[in-house]
Parts: sequence; structure tokens; C-alpha cells
Amino acid sequence: MSQRPKSDPGGRARAAHGWPQALVAVLAGLLAMLVTAALGLWAAGAPDLPGNAFPSIVAAVVVMAVGGVVDLSGGAGAIAETRAGLTAMPLSVTLAGALAVAAGFLRPLRRRAVADTAELAGWAARVALLWALGLIALAALARHTFDIPVEDPTGGLIEDVFDASPQVGFRADVLWSVVLGLLWLAGLMALALLVSRGAPLPGRLLRFQESVRPAAFAMAALLLACVAVGLVVGLVVAATRGHPAETFAVILLGLPNVCWPAFTLGLGASWEGRVEGPFGLPMPRLLDQVLRTPDVSTLNLGSLAEHDARAWWLAVVSAVLLLAAAFVMAVRSPARTRPWQHAVHLAVALALTVLTICLTASVFAHYGLSLLGIGDLGGGLGGEVYLRPQVWPALGLALLWGLIAGFLGALLAARVRRRGEV
Repeated sequence: MSQRPKSDPGGRARAAHGWPQALVAVLAGLLAMLVTAALGLWAAGAPDLPGNAFPSIVAAVVVMAVGGVVDLSGGAGAIAETRAGLTAMPLSVTLAGALAVAAGFLRPLRRRAVADTAELAGWAARVALLWALGLIALAALARHTFDIPVEDPTGGLIEDVFDASPQVGFRADVLWSVVLGLLWLAGLMALALLVSRGAPLPGRLLRFQESVRPAAFAMAALLLACVAVGLVVGLVVAATRGHPAETFAVILLGLPNVCWPAFTLGLGASWEGRVEGPFGLPMPRLLDQVLRTPDVSTLNLGSLAEHDARAWWLAVVSAVLLLAAAFVMAVRSPARTRPWQHAVHLAVALALTVLTICLTASVFAHYGLSLLGIGDLGGGLGGEVYLRPQVWPALGLALLWGLIAGFLGALLAARVRRRGEV
């Protein structure tokens, strides 16, 4: 049996969302992220790294998954230095934590139509405080230093005389990681309230739920459907193409990093990037082939199809998923909503979704070793990897696709029995 809301002496309903419930929500989110990150790093071979670095790397991945800052640094004595940088979000870890935290945040609010602003703010503040404490602990753990073996052209003189054995390490910026992690949590809780039909809203916001909630739910379902399709493809690849550990590492660490940009490519968007050196992107080999060129490469359906004609299926899959999302949005909307209103709602929602993909799926990584500020002595270790979207064209295409799909989805749902009011 479900727990009924308690009542105070005045007879008003009071939801059971205190500190224990907040602790459960936070622990569930952190545990989901830690387990996902640990399994993904284990599949990638991280436990073999020296110096018992595995726990620190797991903590760093979780911090990065919520938008936290992990700085890379290094040095090689008095005459040499290492230069490194990394900007990326392991979105599989992000998604696992988001689903767990959202479920814990919404559970005490079920089966209520309205909640006052002070009540929701108090509940969110409890979750945020415990979340900040968890991030502080993880950020403090996320630090380690590695010795990097390189080819020494001086026959050992650099290392013996100048103590120039190169090192590279990482350290989480605690302050910025907590601030950005709290912003991530605030966005997640706001989105959870918008997506869930059964979550209460303050009375002043009820007038917006008919236009916002169906579109928000449809976009959340669209992103999850993209991940589900990618998961099926990934499992097939792991079973038939060999190298299952590498495939599972991509699935557990960066599956949305592959699926969500692929969805935008299917809409006609373009990304640009480059792969240089021994590093690679957590993506299929086809993308690595397109981007591993001397100059900056443009990644779109055309450039992918030059290497594999099956890339055109991305357009078909993206169109089908978007039309399904438009149909779901129309079915969940009030029956009085007109087709042109559906089109506008979906266009705005899709543009915001594509913008979110552009902001979260970009990747940048660089490593190099220089002597007296000259050259790269990394012995083949130096390199650069980055992938970034062409944002404005992507947003324009999202608006166009949203208008068309929203209108068609409304026509398809015209004869479906609606649930009436949201």
C-alpha cells in the first residue's frame, strides 16, 4: 500500500518528503553513477593503471558527468612541461544518475495536483544540500598523478641530470564542481517536474502545463528512445564484431555521446572535429575514419556516406523517432489543441533539445610534452581530439523539423482518444 500524506493539526495535507527521503534520492543517484562509471572504466581497462588510481578515476568521471571541472596538469622537471586538457561529459553516467535522482525526487510528490512554492523549494533544498556534500567528497577523491614513459632522445640525460621524467595528473576543482553540479541538479529537478504528469506544480504555473508538459515528456522520451536504439546496435556489434570489452566501455561511458549527435546528424546538422595522434573518440570506427585527417573535418550525412552508404539510414531513423515523439505529444495534449499549436510547441521543444545535445556532447582532449617550450617529445603520445557542433544551423533545422513533425503528429493523433486535460 502507498503511504498517504500526513496531516498537521490544521487538517492540511503534508507530504512525506523529509531528510530520509532526500538522502535516499541522493544516494540512489550517486550509486547509479558510481556503478556505471566503474563498470565502464573496468571494461576500458582502467583497473590496470598504476598507483591504485582506479577509485580516483571513477570519482573524476562522476564529477565530470554532472558538469564538474577536472583539470589536467603535468610537468617534467625544470626544462620540460606537459600540456593537457580535457572537456567532455560521460553521458551514460550522467543519464544513469539523472534517472535515479529524478525518480527519488518525484516519488514523495506523487498523486498531488498542486504544491505551493515554499514546499517545493524546501524539498529541493534538502536534496541539493545532500547532493553538494556528496560532490565535495567525490571531488576531493578525484585526484591522481601518473608517470609517463617517453622516448628520450638524449639517452637518459634529461631524466638523470634535469629530473625531467614527465608526469601528468588530474585534480577536480572542488568549488566549480559543486557549483556546476548544483546547477545540473536544479535543471534536472525542473525537468522532472515538467516531464511527470503526476508531479504537482505551484498554482501560478498550472496554466503553462498544457503546452509545456506534453512537449517536455515527448522530448525526454525521444532522447531515451535514441539511447535504446543505440543500445541494441551496440549489443549486436559486441556480439558479432569482436572486441566486446571496448564496445561495453563505450556503452557504459558514452552511449548518449554517440546516439544524440547521430540523431542531429539525421536531421541534417553538421559537426566538425579532428582526431590526431593515438587517441580516439568514444564512437564507432566510421566516425574516427572521417575525422582522422590533416585538417578539420566536417561530419554530416554526406561525409559519413562517402565511407559507408548505410549512414543515410540515420535520416530515416531520426525522422521516425521524431514523428513518434510528435504523436506522443499530441496524444498527451488536450483535445482542443490545434495542429499549428502542436507544431509550434514541438519546434520550440526540439530546438531546446538540440541545443542541449550541442552543449553536452562536445568533446575536446589534448596532450603533449615539450622541451624548453619547443617540440613534442611524447614518443607518439601527443595528440588532439575534438568534436563540436555547428550550433546555429542545427537549431534552424530543429525548428523546421519540429514544425513539420508537430503538424503531422497532430493529424495522426486526431482520431485517437485523448485523456482531455493534462
